[in-house]
Order: sequence, then structure tokens, then C-alpha cells
Amino acid sequence: MIGLPEVLIILVIVLLLLGPKKLPKLARSIGEAVKEYKKGTGEVQKKKRAAKNPAG
Repeated sequence: MIGLPEVLIILVIVLLLLGPKKLPKLARSIGEAVKEYKKGTGEVQKKKRAAKNPAG
């Protein structure tokens, strides 16, 4: 499991590699990717529930 010190070290390395101007763009892209992933998994769950309990 990754702890707080490891996360901070990773963030510092990313900041050094990308620079402060690209970091917000990267964070935004990651956020959008996570949102799409959750949306996709939610749709799969709905389809599974619908297959188990057909309406009618």
C-alpha cells in the first residue's frame, strides 16, 4: 500500500518533470479519465441488473 510520504515524493517528481504549467492540464485529464471510467462501470452495472431482473 502506498502511504502519504510515497505519494508526496511521486507528486514532487511529477512536478519537476512536467513543470507547474502542465500539472493542471494533467490533473484535469486524469479527472476526466476517472469520470469516464466510473460512467462506464456504472453502465455495465445497470446492464447486469437489467439482465437479472427483466421488466415485465
